[in-house]
Amino acid sequence: MKADITKTLVDEHRLILRMIALLEKNATRTLEGNYLNWQFYLDGIDFIRQYADCFHHAKEEDVLFKALVDNGMPKENSPVAAMLMEHDQGRSFVRAMESAVHEAQAGRTDTYQAIVDNALGYAALLRDHIGKEDDILYPLAERVIPETMRTGILQGYETAEAQIPAEFSEHYQHIVEHYEREQVQPGGV
Repeated sequence: MKADITKTLVDEHRLILRMIALLEKNATRTLEGNYLNWQFYLDGIDFIRQYADCFHHAKEEDVLFKALVDNGMPKENSPVAAMLMEHDQGRSFVRAMESAVHEAQAGRTDTYQAIVDNALGYAALLRDHIGKEDDILYPLAERVIPETMRTGILQGYETAEAQIPAEFSEHYQHIVEHYEREQVQPGGV
């Protein structure tokens, strides 16, 4: 039986999707003027940059996508190229959202729309992106990557995980859980 080389990535997507749901809900509330908790957005940006991008996307880009290319998938004009382009698009949304949040913290109310647009833009991009990975690219990888490459892929994931602090994943899990609890408290921020 072949070693599963995408389960870890799919599992990480679950936590990312939970943060995306929070971004969607809070952006809508910000647009209505009912949610001005800038720390949530800063924590969300940190989550995206550290967990989704540096941790998760790094495994994809440096390990799985590289293995797909090494196994014969073209680097250009391919599913890998499309996923890399979407990672870059997501980073652009995050930079713009961060800039708008800092301006809002300084008292500029005219930046709320930019916060909302970039949070929702990122959320829509990543929901679609994760769907393509989970439903198309990862099953393709499971079919085409030979057993001889799978151990190296799993070792690549382990190497990436060894470079992060011991409580890294738990820290970001707790951040998501904190804001999910905020959502269910009556009269939340």
